[in-house]
Order: sequence, then structure tokens, then C-alpha cells
Amino acid sequence: MSYAIPVIDLGRTGDRDVLEVVRAATEELGVVQVVGHGVPESLSGEFSERMARLLGLPRAEKARLASPTGHPYLGWRQWPDDFGRLELERFNVAQFDNAGDARAAGLPAEYAGLYAHSNVWPQDDPALRDVTFGYMEACRRLAERMLGLYARAQGLAEDTFPVGALPHFRLTVNDYPTWTYPGTEDETDGAKLLLLEHSDDSAITILAQEGVYEGLQIQAPDGTWLPVPVVPGALQVFSGNLLARWTAGRLRPGRHRVVAGGTGTRRSVAVFYYPALDTVVEPLAPFAGGGTSGFEPLLVWDHVKDRVRDYLAEFGRPDQVTAWRESRAYVAGLAENSAGR
Repeated sequence: MSYAIPVIDLGRTGDRDVLEVVRAATEELGVVQVVGHGVPESLSGEFSERMARLLGLPRAEKARLASPTGHPYLGWRQWPDDFGRLELERFNVAQFDNAGDARAAGLPAEYAGLYAHSNVWPQDDPALRDVTFGYMEACRRLAERMLGLYARAQGLAEDTFPVGALPHFRLTVNDYPTWTYPGTEDETDGAKLLLLEHSDDSAITILAQEGVYEGLQIQAPDGTWLPVPVVPGALQVFSGNLLARWTAGRLRPGRHRVVAGGTGTRRSVAVFYYPALDTVVEPLAPFAGGGTSGFEPLLVWDHVKDRVRDYLAEFGRPDQVTAWRESRAYVAGLAENSAGR
């Protein structure tokens, strides 16, 4: 069986045939591409331009944007492979700048510690903060619109998925270098992996991609990998693990990866959307008939509160872990021949 990633015009979601395409894609692949999505082109364009400027700064200047406490999900960082060659450059932004802002927005005090480490912003571009938060908010609205669409595609009410009063979300910019190194000692299926295969821990992920090659791939049910086409103006919507839990696995989490290729860099911007931190995610009644084994109730707070610890335990290098324990900035070392130096 062959699979294809559909492009959905959100202005036509009242059509029964469109809903059937959405249903099939969410059950089989866990990703759709959307146009007519309501994220203003002017906003996404300005965000892209400002982020391109930031990531184009000299490395010494970008290093000042690393989290001062070594937090791996805040500020700027570079991610080399075991040979010191740059695989990925990132800029991360949390939903709130700090714990005080989180409490002022209505987040219960017991969860505010998630924002004890502050966002990091460049001093020479003060507008970036407002543009970034504006883009994140637009993607939040789109994520909630997609949850309503996915419910309708299942023949359910649009408000089927209970997201709570203050949904949780965060942003990550991934910048991938051109891979020009000889040798295949670290390649998989003939492709150098710049981002390992995984499914997101979110409910929905809204992802924009720019670049000259189709490095983003989604895994089909038969195990093959499909390139996600670069469609101008389209956004990719990945189903995450929490959506799979809500639906007892009926809606498949989109398992994806990024491979090297082409003659230029590529960039993606992901907004990860979760229900409110006090939400318990468990199979909802319309999906429970097929059995709920493996999908026990999960408090979103318990799902996200140890993200840093778990990440460092699995992927952290010793010097990175030490920097985190000592609450100081971490900037990874790169090989002399690495991109990004």
C-alpha cells in the first residue's frame, strides 16, 4: 500500500471528503499539511527573518544567548555528533519568560517552578520577543482548531478533547547545516540522521519548514520513510503521544526524523502544544471500546516536569550534565572542520 501526506485547506473542512482524508491521515500517518491555517504570513515571515538574523550571528555572539543556567530547552545551543561535527543548532523559547509571568497569567503556584529558568533574548533585537510570542499564540489557536477538526473527522463533537483553561506550549527552532563530510560510519539506511526518529510528547505539534531539500521524513505503518514535501505556505501538523493516549491509539503519533541532504541548510520551527498542566489525559469514552491497555491516566504535569532530567540522562554529555548541576552556561565544543565554527 502506498501512502501520501495530504494537504488540507482548512477553508474546506466542511466537506465530507476532506474529513475522510483527515481521518485516514491521522489514523495511518499522524501528520497532515495545512493551508488556509490562519497564521498570518506577515507574522511568520517577520519571525523567520529575525530568527535567520540571530542564527547568522558569529558563534561567539550566539554563545551569549545560551541559557545562563545550562537549561537545554531554553536559549541557543549547538548539538554536535560524536565526532564534533554540528548536526543541529537550536533556539528554544518557553511559554512564559519566568515564574512570575507564569503566575501572573494564572498558572497555579505549584507548577510555576517549571519557569524558574528564564527565557533568553538578544539585546540587539528587542522586538524578537513580541514577534515570537505572537507566533506561538497563533500556533496555539491553530493547534486547538486542529483538535476540533480531528474530533469532527471521527464523527465527534468539536470540543471532544479537553485542553483546560491554560494549555501548555513551547517553541523550538531547529537549524540544520549542509552535511558535506565523507564517510558512512554513522549513516542509517544510506542517510545521515541529523535528528533521530521519534514521536513528540505533545498532543499536537505545529511545524513550519524552510529549505531546499526534503529532509523531514514521516514513518508509514509499513515502516518505510516518506519525505514531507516542502509546500510553500503550508504548516505541518504532527499528532503527538498525548493525542494517541486520548484516543487509545486510534490516532497514530507521527513518528518522524530528519536526514541530511541537498546543498543548503534547512530550518524548522516547532510549537509543541499540550493540554493544561492539571489535565489528566486518558482514553476518552468514544475511543475506549477497543481497549485501553498501555494508555493509563497521565497528569500532564507529571508528563513534562522531569523533561530536563530525562533528556540529560539519555543524551547529555558529561560536561553538559556538569554545567547543569553547577547552574552555568553550556556551549558544546565543535571539531575544527565542523560547520558552525
